[in-house]
Amino acid sequence: MNEMNILEMEQGNSGLGKIEIAPEVIEVIAGIAASEVEGVAGMRGNFAAGVVERLGKKNHGKGVKVELTETGIKIDVYCLMKFGISIPSVAGKIQENIRQALLNMTALEPEEVNIHVVGVQFENVKQETVIEEEV
Repeated sequence: MNEMNILEMEQGNSGLGKIEIAPEVIEVIAGIAASEVEGVAGMRGNFAAGVVERLGKKNHGKGVKVELTETGIKIDVYCLMKFGISIPSVAGKIQENIRQALLNMTALEPEEVNIHVVGVQFENVKQETVIEEEV
């Protein structure tokens, strides 16, 4: 890691040049991996992320903070859980899914994957009444 804002890959040196990965790429990979886990209701974003989504662009890195340190990659994930699930179990699955996705796509292994549960989402079951009209 030469610079604190770019990850330089050590593996796969073919002599053609270097491979660098921006932290934003790791945010996107981690965000998608976290969203795929059953029990996750959503990710916490900021105001700008919400505006971007309303304009039709999905922000896959929302709710994820990546920090590059001297010792490795630290990932913080801020998510909402569905009501009734086992939070420790789902959080463990999120950590493993992110670790596996990063290994598969970048050959990088995070030092830490911290899960921050910032809310619980209750299912809003709306019962619709159907009114049949007599013809």
